[in-house]
Amino acid sequence: MKQQRYDVVIVGGGAAGLSGALTLARARRSVLVIDAGEPRNAPASHVHNYLGRESTPPGELLAIGRGEVAGYGGEIVEGRVASAERLPGEGEGEDEGGFRVVLEGGSTVEARRLLVTTGLVDELPPVPGLAERWGREVLHCPYCHGREVADRPIGVLSTGPLAVHQALMWRQWSDDVTLFRHTGPEPTDEEYEQLAARGVAVVDGEVSGLEVTDDRFTGVRLAGGRVVPREALVIQARFTARSAVLESLGLVPVAQEMGGEVIGTSIPTDPVGATEVPGVWAAGNVTRLTEQVIGAAAAGLMAAGAINGDLIAEDTRTAVAARRRG
Repeated sequence: MKQQRYDVVIVGGGAAGLSGALTLARARRSVLVIDAGEPRNAPASHVHNYLGRESTPPGELLAIGRGEVAGYGGEIVEGRVASAERLPGEGEGEDEGGFRVVLEGGSTVEARRLLVTTGLVDELPPVPGLAERWGREVLHCPYCHGREVADRPIGVLSTGPLAVHQALMWRQWSDDVTLFRHTGPEPTDEEYEQLAARGVAVVDGEVSGLEVTDDRFTGVRLAGGRVVPREALVIQARFTARSAVLESLGLVPVAQEMGGEVIGTSIPTDPVGATEVPGVWAAGNVTRLTEQVIGAAAAGLMAAGAINGDLIAEDTRTAVAARRRG
């Protein structure tokens, strides 16, 4: 960190954070990005649906972004933020105080505004072997990975009411889809009819693990010992916002539902990322659980534009107050 106070400190250096940093650096703001180095999509081999960067490896996309931010004078440091706190202002028309950001280890830095883009954690169902294949053959998003497993035997692990919807969706990419009932609810008569009409098989019984041969997922093992050959397995992860920094400022994550199922927690914001705490914005998966990489980048851009506008308003108030005194 080259200085002790910045216009904006961004907590999180993924697509949303780097996009926000690039926008603010181009707006001639002093920007510091603090990145813990734990990108959610690290297990994935490529980023998809990112116009102009289709199939770019995640690490390469981040490296490109860091270089672009640095090219405009933005700073990026490795570190983990433990908490943040508001600083007192100096009175009407003056500097409004801002925030002190505390890193693990005790070092601190100050910011006039905060942008938090810490993302989320994927909490996987407790089935042995899922974590080791996550992002490879164990998947959740058809728009992220469907094309890569098209026409292969796909399994869908049911752990909640969204499983039938998942099975019918993944049927778009393959005509060989099997729904494993596992711990999920039994489909309704209407859902059974829909699955049958689309040729989706249903297998009862709990799943006990995965079959892996030569470092390749080859099948789903049921509790009774039967193995159903599959080459990809779709699950519903629970998306838990990395919200500790925001919680230290008094913001509370809320449950998010989809199709009658709680899919995780997120921090509420307005359409441009402003939170209920003045001066604090959030963008990316910490606030929008199902956002893909390109959407997270767009959210970072929108939040950065709003932050710069807010800083311009403060700069103007300060200048007017100084002129009146002068």
